[in-house]
Amino acid sequence: MELHDVWFVLIAILWTGYFFLEGFDFGIGVLTKLLARDRKERRVLINTIGPVWDGNEVWLLSAGGATFAAFPEWYATLFSGFYLPLLVILLCLIVRGVAFEYRAKRPEEKWQTNWEHAIFWTSLIPAVLWGVAFGNIVRGVKIDAHMEYTGSVLDLLNPYALLGGLVTLTLFTFHGAVFAGLKTAGDIRARARALALKLGAVTAVLALAFLIWTQLDNGNGRSLVAMVVAAVALLGAIVMIGAGREGWSFALSGVAIAAAVAMLFLTLFPNVMPSSLNDAWSLTVTNASSSPYTLKIMTWCAGIATPVVLLYQGWTYWVFRKRIGTQHIADAH
Repeated sequence: MELHDVWFVLIAILWTGYFFLEGFDFGIGVLTKLLARDRKERRVLINTIGPVWDGNEVWLLSAGGATFAAFPEWYATLFSGFYLPLLVILLCLIVRGVAFEYRAKRPEEKWQTNWEHAIFWTSLIPAVLWGVAFGNIVRGVKIDAHMEYTGSVLDLLNPYALLGGLVTLTLFTFHGAVFAGLKTAGDIRARARALALKLGAVTAVLALAFLIWTQLDNGNGRSLVAMVVAAVALLGAIVMIGAGREGWSFALSGVAIAAAVAMLFLTLFPNVMPSSLNDAWSLTVTNASSSPYTLKIMTWCAGIATPVVLLYQGWTYWVFRKRIGTQHIADAH
């Protein structure tokens, strides 16, 4: 493998890690309205991700930074062409972080309710938009001979991409419901499991439709294997949550996310951003990459830093591994 191929794989891994970790973050945010019955239960849900949500977002920064350094043409075309949806995602992530920190700073009910609304919407909107964005990347967008996006925002709102947005929303919410079942105790745990079963059924239908559509349009033998793994893992996660095995269900829902992301990147390769105007104008791992020297230095840096980051984040999850419930909440703040 050439170094640009290696970095294509590494970027796929970074996005996989981001969707796996931030996926249940977004899901918990959406569940603050769908699952929690009062302010105390909303606090329980928020506390399940309180120690880790900001660390999970580091994966997004790493994926964006790696794309910028390893594939500058891809980064430039993607961020200029998808400027508005990516700006909305960025604003949501900023407001979401502020909402987590500011919600409990004042005891007034209106203050806390407004920040809870913010947590819900700034979790739901990115969960949809990430699916729309990746749906368009896989489908192909209007890129001209100068590697510039020539379409409009409305071009991004096509049926395939919108279905992708619904899939990421339901998949992340299901992932979050399983995580809530894994991390909570008492009545909220039972309701999280029951809701996860319902969400799982909806997610399975939408995800299978999206994956089959992707395979028929752009698939190959490797992507077919990834699609089958994703489908089996998702169905297994639904079965496991129905059996009360939250740990297995969470692991399998994570495998489903990882396999689905792998499928999307396998359908792309060797392209990184296909052109719907002319195949010759597509961005590839070759014409969009940095110089071999740059990639070599990046590889050494990643090889040193990545194990440290993984160990630290794994330690964080281990420290905060125990369940919490309303009995652990002293008040409703």
